[in-house]
Amino acid sequence: MVNASNHSAELDGLAAYLRAHPALRAKSEIKLVSEVLGGSSWVHGPGDDGAVVLTRQRGSDGVGDQVIACGEALLPAFVAADPYGAGVAAVLANVNDLAAMGAIPVAIVDTIVGSPELAREALRGMKDACEWYDVTLVGGHLTVHDGAPALSAFGVGSAAAVLSTTHVAAGQSLVVVACTQGEMRADFPFFRSFVERRTQLADDVRVLASVASSGACVAAKDISMAGLVGSLAMLLEWSQLGVTVDLEQLPRPPGVAMKDWLTCFPAYGFLLCVPRGREADCLAPFHARGLEAAVVGLIDQSGLLALRSGEVEVTVLDLTRTRVTGLAR
Repeated sequence: MVNASNHSAELDGLAAYLRAHPALRAKSEIKLVSEVLGGSSWVHGPGDDGAVVLTRQRGSDGVGDQVIACGEALLPAFVAADPYGAGVAAVLANVNDLAAMGAIPVAIVDTIVGSPELAREALRGMKDACEWYDVTLVGGHLTVHDGAPALSAFGVGSAAAVLSTTHVAAGQSLVVVACTQGEMRADFPFFRSFVERRTQLADDVRVLASVASSGACVAAKDISMAGLVGSLAMLLEWSQLGVTVDLEQLPRPPGVAMKDWLTCFPAYGFLLCVPRGREADCLAPFHARGLEAAVVGLIDQSGLLALRSGEVEVTVLDLTRTRVTGLAR
């Protein structure tokens, strides 16, 4: 029998660990964007995983394709230590950001600064990842340089229906989707599943565009450097709504500790907000592909991001008082 007091202490400890985690705390640096650019729509500017930059109307029904753009800069130390892995990560990060906006990934542009040898490995990583995700590396920029390296990539996609943090509302179900096949990198909190899903990756990421178009999902965020809880806090920051995540319902790889899973960057992991009554419609396409997907909570008006395990519940963040990115509305 589990001691209730010990269980409560464990959950309190997990909440404290998450609250103080460097990956979450680092997101506060993003407020610099608003300090320079001011407040902006979270659809057309800072806040979402990508930006809507163009809408082309098709016919009298008003339905159009919306162009989504995004970009990622890789940590120079990572680029120097593993240029091939950084090349893969540059594509993956953009593809996941596009998918989280409800977009079908179309193209990648890169910029590389480094030695010829580093550039070759980074390009090889991007070339391989573009093949896995069925996107085109359409061009970029190369500066041959023997000093500190730099690698960035930019993604473009199209969306029939945009997923945005501005669509989050109380009463929606929170769904977590993840690929739990794979392994954690030994040197970095990244759960990779490229070997296990290589031939399926392209269609895996395109499921989000499908559930967006059907209305079974209205908002999403990819689980990235801030981890699951940090990414969830960013998803809820604009609305200042809350949710209690049921850890017992959470998809999680066997053998990976809860604290590590909640703070890692999974190759395939997304948070989805689903209108009540559409949960089965949202879950089914992911389950059909052998991906893990489950309802883990209900968006509420509390402003509290909390965790539940059994009968024990603990608050991690009060989003009515705590700024995550600090971006201006």
